[in-house]
Amino acid sequence: MSVQLFVPSFRVDECLLEIRECLEKGWTGSGFKTLQFEDAWKEYTGLPNAHFVSSNTVGLHLAFKILKDRHQWRDGDEVITTPLTFVSTNHAIVHTGLKPVFADVDDSLCLDPESILSNITERTRAVVFVGIGGNVGQYERVRQLCDGRGIKVILDAAHMAGTRLHGRHVCGDADATVFSFQAVKNLPTADSGMVCFKHEEDDVQARKLSWLGISKDTFARTMSHGAYKWMYDVEDVGFKYHGNSIMAAIGLVQLKYLDADNAYRHQLAKWYEARLGGHQHIGLIPMAEGCESSRHLFQIRIANRDEMILILNKHDIFPGVHYRDNTEYRMYREFSGLCPQAHAASSEILSLPMHMGVTRKDVHTISDIILQYAKA
Repeated sequence: MSVQLFVPSFRVDECLLEIRECLEKGWTGSGFKTLQFEDAWKEYTGLPNAHFVSSNTVGLHLAFKILKDRHQWRDGDEVITTPLTFVSTNHAIVHTGLKPVFADVDDSLCLDPESILSNITERTRAVVFVGIGGNVGQYERVRQLCDGRGIKVILDAAHMAGTRLHGRHVCGDADATVFSFQAVKNLPTADSGMVCFKHEEDDVQARKLSWLGISKDTFARTMSHGAYKWMYDVEDVGFKYHGNSIMAAIGLVQLKYLDADNAYRHQLAKWYEARLGGHQHIGLIPMAEGCESSRHLFQIRIANRDEMILILNKHDIFPGVHYRDNTEYRMYREFSGLCPQAHAASSEILSLPMHMGVTRKDVHTISDIILQYAKA
């Protein structure tokens, strides 16, 4: 039997019951289930605002656009970002007419505050911090240096569902935080996300923009009474970014099991660390002090990474790479060479299978193969 990198775990019968309610009530779009999921997410995280959207990517776009509009940023103003992320992080910056400025990473594979400082200019408006694998890295220091300079912080928390720092769920102090509930995330649906703003007025604007700029959502109009419930205004040129009740129904079930699933991921990480730690040719990614990571990823650094992937594949084990240095892509190639630590990591990082179906025996098998073939 093969061991895949990701295999989502769904409580099928419970999910079908939640979905059945949507079908029986004839309401599958944005509505009662999306509102329930938003309320449940706010209760779980302690966040003041949460808006359910169709993906993390659109949530990031909304975050950049709303902050840009409210603070009157100009096209070409700069957002400091990481080259070690999925391209959606940086595409969202470009889609908003802003300029990505790439800073380097530290050993955690998250942004290095010193590199951020060296890249701040008079046009720097925001920093987007990516909690890769669920790690917080030096996020606290990054937020402090931004707060002291009036720079906004967007937290790309695609991997951070359930990550806690000093006992509290991450993200309450960011200007905007965006989560992913995509198919293989710790809280998987088919695809969806949550954008969480610090300020209520930004949340209100996100709800309008995610429904084409319409001033009153369809569910609110349907639940209202009177002959004029069809009457609404269109206040902005918005997008069709809202989430739907089918995905929210799945999310409501998955949220109930998130902490238990993450606890098992912690156990998998401990098993990997016990087998692979201390080997001279294998580097482990350090967790920040006080970080209780979601452990969406378990990554190692290994010099013969590409060879190792082929060896593991021959044993029906299928790891992954998160991520390729974005400045190697044609889209961002003009920025290549600016982030040597990220570039070096990109050629060495290897993500090992992490999901509810991975057993201790699997961890031992995978680790033993890596130990046997690891080279300088």
